Amino acid sequence: MAEKKTVEKKVVFDEERCKGCELCVDVCPVDIIRMAEDRMNSHGYQPAEVPDEDQEKCISCTQCYQMCPDVCITLYKENKKD
Repeated sequence: MAEKKTVEKKVVFDEERCKGCELCVDVCPVDIIRMAEDRMNSHGYQPAEVPDEDQEKCISCTQCYQMCPDVCITLYKENKKD
């Protein structure tokens, strides 16, 4: 049986706070943020997401974080080793 690979997320959304404004989608320079099509939060909004397969494409530029009016994005940067 193959082990399921755990993805270290760089971009994490608080889906309950997201109002689906799509501002983060518009500013992402690598075009990896999209609106979830398979779910809604308890307020009836489709939250933003970065699919697991695109997490490694994130360049940690912080543009989505800075643009989010609802402060629902957390970014994690990789620790660079010498």
